[in-house]
Amino acid sequence: MNEAVLRADCVRTRLGGEWLHRGVSFAVPRGQVVGLIGASGTGKSVLLRECIGLLRPDEGRVHLFGEDLWSLPLRRLNQVRRRFGVLFQEGALFSSLSVAENVAIPLREHTDLPARLRDELVAMKIRLVGLPMEAAHKRPSALSGGMKKRAALARALVMEPELLFLDEPTSGLDPISAREFDHLLRVLCDSLGLTALIATHDLDTLWGMVDRVIVLYGGQVVADGPVPEVAAGEHEWIRSYFAAHVKERG
Repeated sequence: MNEAVLRADCVRTRLGGEWLHRGVSFAVPRGQVVGLIGASGTGKSVLLRECIGLLRPDEGRVHLFGEDLWSLPLRRLNQVRRRFGVLFQEGALFSSLSVAENVAIPLREHTDLPARLRDELVAMKIRLVGLPMEAAHKRPSALSGGMKKRAALARALVMEPELLFLDEPTSGLDPISAREFDHLLRVLCDSLGLTALIATHDLDTLWGMVDRVIVLYGGQVVADGPVPEVAAGEHEWIRSYFAAHVKERG
């Protein structure tokens, strides 16, 4: 197995007086595109926030690039954060800013690049995700759902990350736009050598573009492996989940 760029060890999280995670452990090797699935309320989004340093688990450890995330001083934590990008659910673009201004935010926060070079990098990332340059000066309200996702992806990529975290990236998209976004993401991961962890409910995403899937159930990882192998397992929830995909295709 390649070097693990992300590792969760026995993560336990209490939410509303109940244990949401009861000892979640997994590793994401460099270069893999990994899906994270589970029923609503299993804490996929919470786990992602713990992995990027926005929410501290009650117990356990999260290691990013070999470093214990929650033991790092703030300055070092900010340095680690420069090495990954995040696409939040619904994109989380600032409505008062243009696409270009949204994409430029990480560069303004983490670098002292001159304005000309910063603008060139922003334009390059906007083109990279397949947006027309005229979209750069538009606000998010003027974009389609698929264009908003691409703008958010451009922002996630602008710092040249090694690792991407994506929370329900195809949520709210029509089937054609969702599959186009999956294809774009897979091509970018392969061509740029990116590692990705994708929390998703989209079965077509799982079958179409991930290398491996991790299944959360009852606060723990109940399956972890290639999609066909996991789909053929005996766990009741997993069988129901993938059976729904068969019915949809049938």
